[in-house]
Amino acid sequence: MQMSIILRDLKVEDLEAYFKLNHPDRAFHKFNGPYFKKDTLEGLENYIALLRSKFESGEQNPLDQKKIIADAQTDEIIGTVNWYWKSEETNWMEIGIVIFNEDYWGKGIGKKALSLWIDNVFADHPELVRLGLTTWSGNHRMMKLAEHLGFKKEAVYRKARIVEQEYYDSISYGILKEEWYNNLI
Repeated sequence: MQMSIILRDLKVEDLEAYFKLNHPDRAFHKFNGPYFKKDTLEGLENYIALLRSKFESGEQNPLDQKKIIADAQTDEIIGTVNWYWKSEETNWMEIGIVIFNEDYWGKGIGKKALSLWIDNVFADHPELVRLGLTTWSGNHRMMKLAEHLGFKKEAVYRKARIVEQEYYDSISYGILKEEWYNNLI
């Protein structure tokens, strides 16, 4: 039986699980932008405190531009999806996904979640012309996922990322809104 997932806002009661799932020792950090400076445990504790204070001040979704990926039956957090402007002037956003718990890797959840997210982002931002997705050449699953969803490889920035003292390429994918909707037919 395939798992059913939902995209939803973070809830205050999620904060303990969200903290544990984002712990600096979790395996996903080896693939999710491992070339960027990693947050420390103290930094993560401060971030959770900030999220808690946003909830306490009445904010409904302190994870701005993100949604939680959750199991539809148990509501367990699986990961997050996000967006950010690459170029607001040209109606171009970048999207991303993180599956926190490695027990859920390789089960098709990323494809389901990113498909739902792309639909949501295009619906919420009708002005968008394109979406981008950028990864690195050491993240083979993300490259495969992008291509499986119909994204086109548009740029390879050679030796642009360093992971464990080794150079990797930065790989940028893109999909136009009309390509996304044509793929759904």
